[in-house]
Amino acid sequence: MGNLISIALKALGNNKMRCFLTMLGIIIGVSSVIVMLAIGQGSKESIKEQVSEMGSNMIMIHPGNMKRGGVAQDASSMQSLKLKDYENLKEECEYISAISPVVNSSGQLIYGANNHPCSVNGCNEDYLEIRKYKINSGEMFTQEDIRTAAKVCVVGKTVVDKLFTDGEDPLGRTIRFGSIPLTIVGVLESKGYNSMGQDQDDCVIAPYTTIQKRVLAITHLQSIFASAISEELTDKATEEMTKILRRNHRIETDDTDLDDFEIRSQEELATMMSSMSDIMTILLSCVAGISLIVGGIGIMNIMYVSVTERTKEIGLRMSVGARGKDILLQFLVESIIISVAGGILGIVFGIAVSSFLAIFSTWRISISVFSIIISFLVCSIVGIFFGWYPAKKASRLNPIEAIRYE
Repeated sequence: MGNLISIALKALGNNKMRCFLTMLGIIIGVSSVIVMLAIGQGSKESIKEQVSEMGSNMIMIHPGNMKRGGVAQDASSMQSLKLKDYENLKEECEYISAISPVVNSSGQLIYGANNHPCSVNGCNEDYLEIRKYKINSGEMFTQEDIRTAAKVCVVGKTVVDKLFTDGEDPLGRTIRFGSIPLTIVGVLESKGYNSMGQDQDDCVIAPYTTIQKRVLAITHLQSIFASAISEELTDKATEEMTKILRRNHRIETDDTDLDDFEIRSQEELATMMSSMSDIMTILLSCVAGISLIVGGIGIMNIMYVSVTERTKEIGLRMSVGARGKDILLQFLVESIIISVAGGILGIVFGIAVSSFLAIFSTWRISISVFSIIISFLVCSIVGIFFGWYPAKKASRLNPIEAIRYE
């Protein structure tokens, strides 16, 4: 085998440029697969991280699925969630650790000569735990503030930057939301952007009673947010909440089409987004893998040319005792060397490109050992597969005809 490798390297060395151009397809294919898988894996990890920051065990209840006269109603106009639903869920659910009613309204925040468009979320003190927010300075509003519908709020860093441009301390300052004055009692720690590109610091949190009574003039809830005790108990918590809401809303069947509410969990959202990321990664990798096939065809083409150019050599070797098996292995080894060498260079190039993207782009990049191993195995198989037929053809040449070949 050592002799075969030596002969193969010498033969390839006689046509260095042609050999490199043949490897180029393999290099591009392998590096493309590694880069695509690195982007896909990075995206998946980013989604999991962002979902974890938002609360991986978070459960959201919204109005929905209701039909009147066979016509589906717009969820935003429905009033199926009541304060009683929130109170019953809080008292009876065994698998939740925190729960908050949620109402929100969009408008302009004003402080002095500065203004900023923003959405104000009305909730209770559990909302911070559910959404994984933390107070950076000041404090969260109290249960007494909720009971009295106090005009207080907690703001995110983006709101502070937009309204307090002179760097003054926002605590104790009064901002206006439309015509409603709200006194800032706390500032949240910065969380940055999530995986959907949403600024998590661009928020204002106020008592839900304040938004209900002073801003929206409503008595129903727009949604209910809860947090399961653990991610593993999310499904049980969802089932428990469904039973309580169906009882409250007098829905006596298990047919989800009749429910006038929708329950979604972050785990469900994370699974869906990860599945989408996996599909995109597979599609991109398949496209990148096409260049591996093209590279394999290039190897086959060059091996055919090599067999034709070296027909006399093959005839001479066979006339002095070389068997068809020896000729087959000689050309097969050349094909494998081209493919493996191209694969190694492709791996190096793919890692270099992935590292460059990780440093100079905003994409999350994660190079996995699995992608490197798979790429190397595939390029080796490509070398064997596409080199086999030309090598087989060479091994079947008639020695006499080969020597006489011009």
